[in-house]
Amino acid sequence: MSQDIRDFVAASCDLLALGEPTHLEPAFAWTRNDLFVQLVGRGFRSIALETDRVAALTVNDFVQEGVGTLDAAMSEGFSHGFGDLDANRQLVAWMREYNEGRPAQERLAFHGFDASTETMSAPSPRRYLEYARDYLELDLDLASLVGDDERWSRTEAVTDPAMSIGATTEADTLRTLADDMLTALYARAPELIAATSRAKWFRAKTYLTAGLGLLRYHKQSAQRVEESARVSRLLATRDALMAENLLDIRGIEAQRGATLVFAHNRHLQRNPSNWRLADMDLTWSSAGAIVESLVGRQYSFIAGSLGRSDTIALGEPEPDTYEGFLQNRTTTWGLTTATTVASARTRTDTKPQQGYFPLDQASLDGADTVLHIKNGTKVGASYA
Repeated sequence: MSQDIRDFVAASCDLLALGEPTHLEPAFAWTRNDLFVQLVGRGFRSIALETDRVAALTVNDFVQEGVGTLDAAMSEGFSHGFGDLDANRQLVAWMREYNEGRPAQERLAFHGFDASTETMSAPSPRRYLEYARDYLELDLDLASLVGDDERWSRTEAVTDPAMSIGATTEADTLRTLADDMLTALYARAPELIAATSRAKWFRAKTYLTAGLGLLRYHKQSAQRVEESARVSRLLATRDALMAENLLDIRGIEAQRGATLVFAHNRHLQRNPSNWRLADMDLTWSSAGAIVESLVGRQYSFIAGSLGRSDTIALGEPEPDTYEGFLQNRTTTWGLTTATTVASARTRTDTKPQQGYFPLDQASLDGADTVLHIKNGTKVGASYA
Protein backbone atom coordinates (compact mmCIF):
# COMPACT_ATOMS: atom_id res chain seq x y z
CA MET A 1 0.00 0.00 0.00
CA SER A 2 1.12 3.56 -0.72
CA GLN A 3 -0.35 7.05 -0.41
CA ASP A 4 1.90 8.47 -3.12
CA ILE A 5 -0.02 8.39 -6.39
CA ARG A 6 3.11 9.20 -8.34
CA ASP A 7 4.23 5.60 -7.79
CA PHE A 8 1.30 4.43 -9.95
CA VAL A 9 1.33 6.86 -12.89
CA ALA A 10 3.07 5.67 -16.06
CA ALA A 11 4.96 8.20 -18.15
CA SER A 12 2.57 7.51 -21.06
CA CYS A 13 -0.54 8.41 -19.02
CA ASP A 14 -2.40 11.54 -20.16
CA LEU A 15 -5.77 10.65 -18.62
CA LEU A 16 -5.65 9.27 -15.09
CA ALA A 17 -9.14 8.13 -14.11
CA LEU A 18 -9.91 7.90 -10.40
CA GLY A 19 -13.16 6.11 -9.62
CA GLU A 20 -15.40 6.14 -6.57
CA PRO A 21 -17.69 3.17 -5.83
CA THR A 22 -20.49 5.41 -4.50
CA HIS A 23 -21.28 9.13 -4.73
CA LEU A 24 -22.57 9.13 -1.14
CA GLU A 25 -19.28 8.68 0.75
CA PRO A 26 -17.42 12.05 0.77
CA ALA A 27 -14.11 10.46 1.75
CA PHE A 28 -13.34 9.74 -1.89
CA ALA A 29 -13.60 13.41 -2.87
CA TRP A 30 -11.36 14.42 0.05
CA THR A 31 -8.81 11.80 -0.96
CA ARG A 32 -9.04 12.95 -4.58
CA ASN A 33 -8.07 16.44 -3.44
CA ASP A 34 -4.93 15.13 -1.74
CA LEU A 35 -3.99 13.08 -4.78
CA PHE A 36 -4.54 15.99 -7.16
CA VAL A 37 -2.09 18.12 -5.18
CA GLN A 38 0.51 15.38 -5.64
CA LEU A 39 -0.25 15.14 -9.36
CA VAL A 40 0.05 18.89 -9.87
CA GLY A 41 3.59 18.54 -8.55
CA ARG A 42 4.13 15.90 -11.24
CA GLY A 43 2.94 18.17 -14.06
CA PHE A 44 -0.82 17.59 -14.19
CA ARG A 45 -2.56 20.82 -15.14
CA SER A 46 -6.28 19.95 -15.20
CA ILE A 47 -9.03 17.99 -13.51
CA ALA A 48 -12.31 16.76 -15.01
CA LEU A 49 -15.24 15.85 -12.76
CA GLU A 50 -18.51 14.04 -13.34
CA THR A 51 -20.51 17.23 -13.69
CA ASP A 52 -22.12 19.14 -16.56
CA ARG A 53 -19.47 20.41 -18.93
CA VAL A 54 -21.19 23.69 -19.77
CA ALA A 55 -21.93 24.53 -16.13
CA ALA A 56 -18.29 23.81 -15.27
CA LEU A 57 -17.19 26.68 -17.52
CA THR A 58 -18.32 28.99 -14.70
CA VAL A 59 -16.00 27.19 -12.28
CA ASN A 60 -13.09 27.37 -14.70
CA ASP A 61 -13.63 31.09 -15.24
CA PHE A 62 -13.30 31.57 -11.48
CA VAL A 63 -10.37 29.18 -11.07
CA GLN A 64 -8.31 30.58 -13.94
CA GLU A 65 -9.30 34.23 -14.11
CA GLY A 66 -10.97 35.04 -10.78
CA VAL A 67 -14.27 35.81 -12.53
CA GLY A 68 -17.19 35.90 -10.08
CA THR A 69 -17.07 34.48 -6.57
CA LEU A 70 -16.49 31.10 -4.98
CA ASP A 71 -20.14 30.98 -3.89
CA ALA A 72 -21.30 31.63 -7.45
CA ALA A 73 -18.92 29.03 -8.85
CA MET A 74 -20.30 26.40 -6.47
CA SER A 75 -23.97 27.26 -6.97
CA GLU A 76 -23.89 27.76 -10.75
CA GLY A 77 -20.94 25.65 -11.89
CA PHE A 78 -21.99 22.15 -10.84
CA SER A 79 -24.80 19.80 -11.81
CA HIS A 80 -26.25 16.77 -9.99
CA GLY A 81 -25.96 18.56 -6.61
CA PHE A 82 -22.16 18.26 -6.54
CA GLY A 83 -21.72 21.97 -5.81
CA ASP A 84 -22.97 21.32 -2.27
CA LEU A 85 -20.01 19.06 -1.38
CA ASP A 86 -17.45 20.61 0.96
CA ALA A 87 -14.62 18.70 -0.73
CA ASN A 88 -15.53 20.22 -4.09
CA ARG A 89 -15.62 23.69 -2.57
CA GLN A 90 -12.19 23.15 -1.07
CA LEU A 91 -10.85 21.91 -4.41
CA VAL A 92 -12.11 24.97 -6.28
CA ALA A 93 -10.78 27.37 -3.63
CA TRP A 94 -7.36 25.70 -3.66
CA MET A 95 -7.14 25.78 -7.45
CA ARG A 96 -7.96 29.49 -7.48
CA GLU A 97 -5.29 30.17 -4.83
CA TYR A 98 -2.74 28.09 -6.75
CA ASN A 99 -3.40 29.98 -10.00
CA GLU A 100 -3.12 33.44 -8.48
CA GLY A 101 -0.23 35.27 -10.15
CA ARG A 102 0.83 32.37 -12.37
CA PRO A 103 1.17 32.67 -16.17
CA ALA A 104 -1.77 31.25 -18.17
CA GLN A 105 0.15 28.20 -19.40
CA GLU A 106 0.87 27.08 -15.83
CA ARG A 107 -2.61 27.63 -14.38
CA LEU A 108 -4.76 24.69 -13.39
CA ALA A 109 -7.97 24.15 -15.37
CA PHE A 110 -11.29 22.78 -14.15
CA HIS A 111 -13.55 20.80 -16.49
CA GLY A 112 -16.82 18.95 -16.29
CA PHE A 113 -17.14 16.03 -18.68
CA ASP A 114 -20.76 14.99 -18.11
CA ALA A 115 -23.94 15.96 -19.92
CA SER A 116 -26.72 17.53 -17.86
CA THR A 117 -28.72 14.30 -18.01
CA GLU A 118 -29.98 11.74 -15.54
CA THR A 119 -31.71 8.39 -16.00
CA MET A 120 -35.00 10.14 -15.20
CA SER A 121 -34.56 13.53 -16.86
CA ALA A 122 -32.80 15.70 -19.44
CA PRO A 123 -33.23 19.43 -20.07
CA SER A 124 -34.17 21.38 -23.16
CA PRO A 125 -31.35 22.02 -25.67
CA ARG A 126 -32.53 25.57 -26.36
CA ARG A 127 -30.00 27.68 -24.44
CA TYR A 128 -27.07 25.62 -25.73
CA LEU A 129 -28.13 25.90 -29.36
CA GLU A 130 -28.97 29.59 -29.05
CA TYR A 131 -25.55 30.35 -27.60
CA ALA A 132 -23.87 28.76 -30.63
CA ARG A 133 -26.29 30.46 -33.03
CA ASP A 134 -25.49 33.86 -31.54
CA TYR A 135 -21.74 33.22 -31.69
CA LEU A 136 -22.09 32.32 -35.38
CA GLU A 137 -24.37 35.37 -35.91
CA LEU A 138 -26.99 33.28 -37.69
CA ASP A 139 -30.62 34.25 -38.22
CA LEU A 140 -32.32 31.07 -36.97
CA ASP A 141 -35.65 30.86 -35.15
CA LEU A 142 -34.84 28.04 -32.76
CA ALA A 143 -37.45 28.99 -30.15
CA SER A 144 -40.40 28.00 -32.32
CA LEU A 145 -38.88 24.56 -32.90
CA VAL A 146 -37.98 24.00 -29.26
CA GLY A 147 -41.27 25.23 -27.86
CA ASP A 148 -41.83 25.13 -24.11
CA ASP A 149 -38.65 23.98 -22.31
CA GLU A 150 -40.80 22.01 -19.85
CA ARG A 151 -41.82 19.63 -22.64
CA TRP A 152 -38.23 18.42 -22.67
CA SER A 153 -37.34 18.57 -18.97
CA ARG A 154 -40.36 16.77 -17.47
CA THR A 155 -39.66 13.27 -16.19
CA GLU A 156 -42.10 11.59 -18.58
CA ALA A 157 -40.19 12.93 -21.57
CA VAL A 158 -37.40 10.51 -20.69
CA THR A 159 -39.19 7.67 -18.92
CA ASP A 160 -42.12 7.27 -21.33
CA PRO A 161 -41.36 6.98 -25.07
CA ALA A 162 -44.91 8.02 -25.89
CA MET A 163 -44.33 11.33 -24.08
CA SER A 164 -40.86 11.97 -25.48
CA ILE A 165 -40.28 14.87 -27.82
CA GLY A 166 -37.09 13.32 -29.15
CA ALA A 167 -38.63 11.70 -32.24
CA THR A 168 -40.80 14.62 -33.35
CA THR A 169 -40.35 16.51 -36.60
CA GLU A 170 -39.20 19.57 -34.62
CA ALA A 171 -36.51 17.57 -32.83
CA ASP A 172 -35.30 16.10 -36.14
CA THR A 173 -35.06 19.59 -37.60
CA LEU A 174 -33.16 20.85 -34.56
CA ARG A 175 -30.64 18.02 -34.88
CA THR A 176 -30.08 18.88 -38.54
CA LEU A 177 -29.61 22.57 -37.71
CA ALA A 178 -27.24 21.76 -34.85
CA ASP A 179 -25.16 19.55 -37.14
CA ASP A 180 -25.08 22.31 -39.76
CA MET A 181 -23.94 24.80 -37.12
CA LEU A 182 -21.15 22.48 -36.04
CA THR A 183 -19.96 22.23 -39.63
CA ALA A 184 -20.08 26.01 -39.95
CA LEU A 185 -18.17 26.42 -36.68
CA TYR A 186 -15.28 24.42 -38.11
CA ALA A 187 -15.51 25.81 -41.64
CA ARG A 188 -15.35 29.37 -40.33
CA ALA A 189 -12.84 28.69 -37.53
CA PRO A 190 -10.05 30.91 -38.92
CA GLU A 191 -12.26 33.99 -39.27
CA LEU A 192 -14.19 33.33 -36.04
CA ILE A 193 -11.04 32.91 -33.95
CA ALA A 194 -9.47 36.00 -35.52
CA ALA A 195 -12.60 38.01 -34.72
CA THR A 196 -13.07 36.65 -31.18
CA SER A 197 -10.48 34.27 -29.69
CA ARG A 198 -9.57 30.61 -29.62
CA ALA A 199 -11.08 30.35 -26.12
CA LYS A 200 -14.40 31.81 -27.26
CA TRP A 201 -14.48 29.43 -30.25
CA PHE A 202 -13.98 26.44 -27.95
CA ARG A 203 -16.65 27.78 -25.61
CA ALA A 204 -19.15 28.00 -28.48
CA LYS A 205 -18.23 24.46 -29.51
CA THR A 206 -18.78 23.24 -25.96
CA TYR A 207 -22.27 24.74 -25.89
CA LEU A 208 -23.13 23.40 -29.33
CA THR A 209 -21.94 19.85 -28.71
CA ALA A 210 -23.84 19.86 -25.39
CA GLY A 211 -27.03 20.84 -27.21
CA LEU A 212 -26.46 18.22 -29.89
CA GLY A 213 -25.80 15.63 -27.19
CA LEU A 214 -29.09 16.44 -25.49
CA LEU A 215 -30.92 16.02 -28.80
CA ARG A 216 -29.30 12.60 -29.21
CA TYR A 217 -30.28 11.64 -25.67
CA HIS A 218 -33.89 12.69 -26.21
CA LYS A 219 -33.91 10.72 -29.47
CA GLN A 220 -32.91 7.59 -27.55
CA SER A 221 -35.62 8.31 -24.96
CA ALA A 222 -38.22 8.05 -27.69
CA GLN A 223 -37.21 4.59 -28.89
CA ARG A 224 -40.08 2.11 -28.51
CA VAL A 225 -38.12 -1.00 -27.60
CA GLU A 226 -38.07 -3.33 -24.59
CA GLU A 227 -37.53 -1.18 -21.49
CA SER A 228 -34.20 -2.61 -20.28
CA ALA A 229 -32.80 -2.23 -23.79
CA ARG A 230 -34.06 1.36 -23.98
CA VAL A 231 -32.57 2.34 -20.61
CA SER A 232 -29.30 0.58 -21.46
CA ARG A 233 -29.14 2.69 -24.62
CA LEU A 234 -29.72 5.84 -22.58
CA LEU A 235 -26.86 4.92 -20.24
CA ALA A 236 -24.68 4.09 -23.24
CA THR A 237 -25.54 7.41 -24.88
CA ARG A 238 -24.63 9.37 -21.74
CA ASP A 239 -21.28 7.59 -21.44
CA ALA A 240 -20.59 8.08 -25.14
CA LEU A 241 -21.13 11.81 -24.64
CA MET A 242 -18.82 11.69 -21.62
CA ALA A 243 -16.16 9.96 -23.73
CA GLU A 244 -16.46 12.60 -26.47
CA ASN A 245 -16.04 15.30 -23.84
CA LEU A 246 -12.96 13.66 -22.34
CA LEU A 247 -11.31 13.36 -25.74
CA ASP A 248 -12.16 16.98 -26.47
CA ILE A 249 -10.76 18.10 -23.11
CA ARG A 250 -7.54 16.25 -23.81
CA GLY A 251 -7.32 18.02 -27.16
CA ILE A 252 -7.49 21.33 -25.31
CA GLU A 253 -5.08 20.32 -22.55
CA ALA A 254 -2.61 18.19 -24.51
CA GLN A 255 0.16 20.78 -24.65
CA ARG A 256 -0.17 21.84 -21.01
CA GLY A 257 -0.10 18.59 -19.04
CA ALA A 258 -2.05 15.49 -18.05
CA THR A 259 -5.60 15.39 -16.69
CA LEU A 260 -7.06 13.73 -13.59
CA VAL A 261 -10.60 12.43 -14.14
CA PHE A 262 -12.92 11.76 -11.20
CA ALA A 263 -16.26 9.96 -11.44
CA HIS A 264 -18.12 6.85 -10.39
CA ASN A 265 -16.35 3.58 -11.15
CA ARG A 266 -19.19 2.64 -13.50
CA HIS A 267 -18.30 5.58 -15.76
CA LEU A 268 -14.55 4.91 -15.80
CA GLN A 269 -14.00 1.15 -15.68
CA ARG A 270 -12.63 -0.76 -18.67
CA ASN A 271 -14.91 -3.80 -18.34
CA PRO A 272 -18.63 -3.64 -19.32
CA SER A 273 -20.73 -1.69 -16.82
CA ASN A 274 -23.68 -3.53 -15.28
CA TRP A 275 -26.51 -2.29 -13.10
CA ARG A 276 -29.49 -4.14 -11.68
CA LEU A 277 -32.25 -1.49 -11.53
CA ALA A 278 -35.69 -2.65 -10.41
CA ASP A 279 -36.38 -5.67 -12.66
CA MET A 280 -33.96 -4.55 -15.39
CA ASP A 281 -30.46 -5.86 -16.07
CA LEU A 282 -28.63 -2.95 -17.69
CA THR A 283 -25.34 -3.28 -19.56
CA TRP A 284 -23.32 -0.68 -21.46
CA SER A 285 -19.77 0.48 -22.21
CA SER A 286 -18.49 3.18 -19.90
CA ALA A 287 -16.79 6.40 -20.95
CA GLY A 288 -13.54 4.92 -19.68
CA ALA A 289 -13.92 1.77 -21.77
CA ILE A 290 -14.61 3.88 -24.86
CA VAL A 291 -11.69 6.25 -24.29
CA GLU A 292 -9.25 3.47 -23.43
CA SER A 293 -10.15 1.61 -26.63
CA LEU A 294 -9.22 4.74 -28.60
CA VAL A 295 -6.13 6.04 -26.78
CA GLY A 296 -4.68 2.85 -25.27
CA ARG A 297 -1.94 3.30 -22.68
CA GLN A 298 -2.59 7.03 -22.40
CA TYR A 299 -5.56 6.02 -20.21
CA SER A 300 -5.11 4.58 -16.71
CA PHE A 301 -7.87 3.56 -14.27
CA ILE A 302 -7.82 3.55 -10.47
CA ALA A 303 -10.84 1.70 -9.06
CA GLY A 304 -12.30 3.03 -5.81
CA SER A 305 -13.03 0.59 -2.97
CA LEU A 306 -14.59 1.12 0.47
CA GLY A 307 -14.32 -0.97 3.60
CA ARG A 308 -16.88 0.54 5.94
CA SER A 309 -18.83 3.79 6.15
CA ASP A 310 -21.13 5.21 8.82
CA THR A 311 -22.33 7.76 6.25
CA ILE A 312 -24.00 5.12 4.12
CA ALA A 313 -24.41 2.51 6.88
CA LEU A 314 -21.97 0.10 5.26
CA GLY A 315 -20.54 -2.36 7.77
CA GLU A 316 -17.22 -4.13 7.99
CA PRO A 317 -16.59 -6.36 4.94
CA GLU A 318 -16.25 -10.12 5.36
CA PRO A 319 -12.56 -11.13 5.29
CA ASP A 320 -13.00 -13.41 2.24
CA THR A 321 -14.23 -10.53 0.03
CA TYR A 322 -12.05 -8.27 -2.11
CA GLU A 323 -12.74 -5.35 0.24
CA GLY A 324 -11.97 -7.62 3.20
CA PHE A 325 -8.56 -8.46 1.74
CA LEU A 326 -7.77 -4.77 1.29
CA GLN A 327 -9.23 -3.83 4.67
CA ASN A 328 -6.66 -5.91 6.51
CA ARG A 329 -3.82 -4.19 4.67
CA THR A 330 -4.95 -0.58 5.01
CA THR A 331 -4.55 1.89 7.88
CA THR A 332 -6.70 4.79 6.64
CA TRP A 333 -6.52 4.69 2.84
CA GLY A 334 -4.01 3.46 0.32
CA LEU A 335 -3.22 2.64 -3.28
CA THR A 336 -2.22 -0.80 -4.46
CA THR A 337 -1.60 -2.43 -7.82
CA ALA A 338 -4.76 -4.26 -8.91
CA THR A 339 -2.93 -7.47 -9.79
CA THR A 340 -1.76 -7.86 -6.19
CA VAL A 341 -5.33 -8.14 -4.84
CA ALA A 342 -5.95 -11.79 -4.03
CA SER A 343 -8.80 -13.73 -5.61
CA ALA A 344 -11.87 -13.47 -3.40
CA ARG A 345 -15.64 -13.22 -3.57
CA THR A 346 -17.85 -10.20 -4.23
CA ARG A 347 -19.34 -8.74 -1.05
CA THR A 348 -23.12 -9.08 -0.68
CA ASP A 349 -23.87 -6.85 2.32
CA THR A 350 -24.74 -3.77 0.28
CA LYS A 351 -28.14 -2.14 -0.34
CA PRO A 352 -29.29 -0.23 -3.46
CA GLN A 353 -29.81 3.01 -1.53
CA GLN A 354 -26.11 3.06 -0.63
CA GLY A 355 -25.20 3.45 -4.29
CA TYR A 356 -22.21 1.19 -3.66
CA PHE A 357 -20.98 -1.19 -6.35
CA PRO A 358 -18.65 -3.79 -4.78
CA LEU A 359 -15.38 -4.89 -6.32
CA ASP A 360 -15.46 -7.99 -8.50
CA GLN A 361 -12.85 -9.86 -10.50
CA ALA A 362 -13.87 -8.33 -13.83
CA SER A 363 -13.44 -4.81 -12.48
CA LEU A 364 -10.06 -5.65 -10.96
CA ASP A 365 -8.91 -7.25 -14.21
CA GLY A 366 -9.72 -3.97 -15.97
CA ALA A 367 -8.08 -1.69 -13.39
CA ASP A 368 -4.46 -0.66 -13.04
CA THR A 369 -4.67 0.36 -9.38
CA VAL A 370 -7.12 0.21 -6.47
CA LEU A 371 -7.75 3.06 -4.03
CA HIS A 372 -9.14 1.51 -0.85
CA ILE A 373 -10.56 3.61 1.98
CA LYS A 374 -10.79 1.64 5.21
CA ASN A 375 -13.34 3.81 7.01
CA GLY A 376 -14.95 6.80 5.32
CA THR A 377 -15.48 8.68 8.59
CA LYS A 378 -11.71 8.71 9.24
CA VAL A 379 -10.91 10.65 6.05
CA GLY A 380 -11.45 14.40 5.70
CA ALA A 381 -9.91 17.72 4.76
CA SER A 382 -6.13 17.90 4.93
CA TYR A 383 -5.27 21.18 3.25
CA ALA A 384 -6.76 24.67 3.45
